Amino acid sequence: MSLHKSPALLLCLALLGTTSCSEKPLLEGARMDRLGELAGQVEQERLMGLVRELVTAHQEDTPVFCSEFQDVQDEVVRDTFCHLTRDRSGALMQSRLESLGLRVQRHDASNGGPFTTSNIIAELPGTTRPWEVVLVGAHFDAFYGGADDNSTGVAAVLELARVLSQYRFERTIRFVGFDLEELGLVGSGRYVEEALGPDQIVASVVFDCIGYYSPVPGSQRSIPGLPSPSSGDFLAVIGNDVSTRRASELYALNEALQLTNVVPILAPADGASPVGGNLMRSDHTPFWLTGRDALFLTDTANFRNPNYHQKTDTVDTLDPVSFRRTVQVSAAALAFWAGGPQ
Repeated sequence: MSLHKSPALLLCLALLGTTSCSEKPLLEGARMDRLGELAGQVEQERLMGLVRELVTAHQEDTPVFCSEFQDVQDEVVRDTFCHLTRDRSGALMQSRLESLGLRVQRHDASNGGPFTTSNIIAELPGTTRPWEVVLVGAHFDAFYGGADDNSTGVAAVLELARVLSQYRFERTIRFVGFDLEELGLVGSGRYVEEALGPDQIVASVVFDCIGYYSPVPGSQRSIPGLPSPSSGDFLAVIGNDVSTRRASELYALNEALQLTNVVPILAPADGASPVGGNLMRSDHTPFWLTGRDALFLTDTANFRNPNYHQKTDTVDTLDPVSFRRTVQVSAAALAFWAGGPQ
């Protein structure tokens, strides 16, 4: 999650009954038996194995930028950026997606800036409406080993690619690895500006820090201006006005399948407000700012996890059971939005 109040910001626990703002029932056409079966194929040991591989890749990699930050006065920030890596984790993500038989490409861009980004894009083509896209992504750059931030997010994308590629869907499902999120959403910003083209994004999910949970009272700090439960044992599903229905659908799917503890949070309009700033610290933000549908799934990072951007962000601090459940509900939602499984 990147380093970076309106009263209308809502903790949306009541939002989500059987309908949203439209009259269309939330889960119309959903085959809950099929969605539950698909979600059940998410494997905990595969997820944790992927996280371990990604952490090792970061630990064995050469930091991308260090000299560029030598003049930064804040010693903590300067030292942290000397531990930012991405090359080996990106290569691992690309090779795993290719091994599934997906069409994979790189989106390279510099925009005249000092940092070149290389996003990873893989697709499972839709059968009847391939121009309509359901997107799931996570950033693959990380500080130190980056177990929670964001090896959990990358592992989730890879496990979802494995599970979903066993089926076919009406819409295309796109799996994206965003580069250099930690420098200020650089890769996702360039992706939205340059690589989306005419495709219609009908739903998208961004993962960032989804593996740290604690049932201990007081383990969850509130985002300023927004009350929250006191225990960090929930998945935050963060949306805005455009993505309200998708948040409602994900919540309803989770209620039907009884997978995990979901707390939906909605920011008004495009999210850009004094309080909303803390809800815009990952790669969903460029989607929001261009009027596109996007949900941000997170364990809330530094508002819960004391290891955020520290050497102590290690695999043994994660909760494998809750992590798997987060990926399971995501699998069901993505399959539903994509018009399947077939």
